[in-house]
Amino acid sequence: MSPKIQPRVPRGMRDILPQKMLQRQYVIGQVEKVFQRFGFEPLQTPVLELREMLMGKYGEDAEKLIYDAKHREGKEDLSLRYDLTVPLTRVVAMYPELVKPFKRYQIAPVWRAERPQKGRYREFYQCDADIVGSKSMLADAEIVTMIYTVLEALGFKSFVTKINNRKILTGIGQYAGAPNEMLGGLYRSIDKLEKIGVDGVREEMAKAQIPTKVIDRIMELVALPPNAFGELRELMGNVPAAMDGLDELEQLATFLGDSGVPRANYQFDFSMVRGLAYYTGPIYETVVTEPKIGSLTGGGRYDELIGLFMNQSIPTTGTSFGIERIIDVMDELAMYPASIGKTVTQVFVTVFNRDLIGVSMRVANALRAAGINAELALDADGLGKQLKYAAAKAIPFALIIGPDENAAQQATLRDLASGEQTLIAQSELANAWKRGT
Repeated sequence: MSPKIQPRVPRGMRDILPQKMLQRQYVIGQVEKVFQRFGFEPLQTPVLELREMLMGKYGEDAEKLIYDAKHREGKEDLSLRYDLTVPLTRVVAMYPELVKPFKRYQIAPVWRAERPQKGRYREFYQCDADIVGSKSMLADAEIVTMIYTVLEALGFKSFVTKINNRKILTGIGQYAGAPNEMLGGLYRSIDKLEKIGVDGVREEMAKAQIPTKVIDRIMELVALPPNAFGELRELMGNVPAAMDGLDELEQLATFLGDSGVPRANYQFDFSMVRGLAYYTGPIYETVVTEPKIGSLTGGGRYDELIGLFMNQSIPTTGTSFGIERIIDVMDELAMYPASIGKTVTQVFVTVFNRDLIGVSMRVANALRAAGINAELALDADGLGKQLKYAAAKAIPFALIIGPDENAAQQATLRDLASGEQTLIAQSELANAWKRGT
């Protein structure tokens, strides 16, 4: 006899049991409702992409985390998708007949060969919404407005979407006189401003051998308070890239002013940097300010990425929700409605004895036909055991139909939390449920 295999999941992967899945389904359902309210439509793409589709899109560091997959015949080099953005750009390139602007959302798993640690998995869900085919800053305003609407629907209170523009970051480098080869390290240092402070950023830049004069000019700019359009225009008025970016942000500010998004929930922050190299315009990142848990969304405009797959560039903007982090935070802060229980079952239909199996089946199916989630006991092995099972699953109600109830064409509805019981006519069970048990 061969040895037993120890059941386990691969490192960085996990099982999600029913109670947690119900919470995830609630979150995803709320997000989808908002996406569709804004006119976004669902898209599905394969979990596997041709490797050549993914390489050269994310940067060398990111591409080290891409999972390769082997086909037995070895005719294609395949990889598991790293995100949902590159598959979107491939779809747009392959289906030019898509009506533009094309507004799509996708909520699906992605894979990264991360080093597993708490809160960081190798398989996790991403949740993206993008607008393809519009240059207007109104599209970016729609994204920021939708971010606010999603988080408000989920019950988040204290959050702010920080907005910057990649053109302004490029202009900062030009204004400061930083050589092109230093820009990557420069932006990475700026991105750490909130974590390590002004002195920490200065020290990191100095270690990267960025000249002191360059550091001084950069820090003068990133130290500007949020929304300081006038000061930035005065300092960088002779840097065309920065002025283009500032013009876009001022348009965006006008549209957001008309959007109904509270002013406290967005700000223009010239020190905010998004890591992916393909962003070309406005960038956004939403952080929860209380409790301080980091970012929940990230995104921006990437007008050139689709051009890697076709002969023309198509303007695109969008955002990704950190759905895993959102779920973790909602779990930790008990933000789920009381109606999100431990089970989908609303009522457990017991089987009193073998002679009454048919009666219980008919009642269960009548409840189901009326839209009520009813679970039928599968073994007539004692009422006490059946009720214990229902209580263990946290099913709120149980129906009991014994010989006396059946003779009177009634059923006993028991509240499994309080123990209270009510006699109801079998023909009225569905109506009674809809009126409120």
